[in-house]
Amino acid sequence: MPGGLVALLDDVSIIARAAAASVDDITVAAGRAGSKTAGVVIDDAAVTPSYVTGLSPARELPIIWNITKGSLKNKLIILLPGALLLSWLLPSAIVFILILGGCYLSYEGAEKVMEKLGGQKHGVTVEDEITDPAAFEKQRVNGAIRTDLILSAEIMAITLNEVAAEDFIVRAGVLAIVGIGVTLVVYGSVALIVKLDDIGLHLREKTSAAAQAFGQFLVTSVPYLLTTLSFIGTIAMLWVGGGIILHSLHELGIHGPSDWAHGLQHTVEAVTGGLSGILGWGTYAALSALTGLALGFVLAILIHKVFKIGITHGDH
Repeated sequence: MPGGLVALLDDVSIIARAAAASVDDITVAAGRAGSKTAGVVIDDAAVTPSYVTGLSPARELPIIWNITKGSLKNKLIILLPGALLLSWLLPSAIVFILILGGCYLSYEGAEKVMEKLGGQKHGVTVEDEITDPAAFEKQRVNGAIRTDLILSAEIMAITLNEVAAEDFIVRAGVLAIVGIGVTLVVYGSVALIVKLDDIGLHLREKTSAAAQAFGQFLVTSVPYLLTTLSFIGTIAMLWVGGGIILHSLHELGIHGPSDWAHGLQHTVEAVTGGLSGILGWGTYAALSALTGLALGFVLAILIHKVFKIGITHGDH
């Protein structure tokens, strides 16, 4: 009996060590995969504040919470099982999902550029007269969750592509960690951003001159922050979308575009000395963004001018 107990305890210790190793593998892989989704995360965080623009301040946090719940459902209930099933049954399809996501991001980014340049806007915006605030809020939330589904699918596809060689448990753990972590970071940041002006107004009522000055700074700077985030979000969309297209084409055996972009990156690195890393990366990112912009323009023209499809965004 003692021998049996010792053997059992030894088996338990082996299982525990294996489990600890799996947790460590998941953590490392999640960090590696999460870094590759940074561009999509930046875009998501930059775009989301627009969902509450023009609505009652009292409804800002409830709206963001509703979007957060929808985002978690998207990632954990719809996309995570789907991604695991796809990686099991048809792993070769992941690259085509990445291409679809890259096309979508490029289209969205290019359409924002076109709108800024005076092009036609698509969908209801806060500039339009809102006759039913409750219905408009519901439309905003639903539009946000739909857009989140696409961005989340792209995040999960990028993540899955990074851990495709890992075992099932690690893949599932990484997808869950990245999905939950990204959601909390994005919508936590958004909640803070949209309430900065309220925080500033509160600080302006304090007796401390320093608090009043900081409060005034927040109130004054929030509009500029939102504008900056919108600009960064557009650049991130084009950069990530174009980069995904270049990488995916390379994976499919079409090496020309990616090789040309990397060749220019290496040329810049070779002539810029100590700044070679930053300038080389910036060169490839800029070429990726230009690729996304060109592709997005073509898609926007096809969708709106050729096929006459008026896509309702409700959020952009």
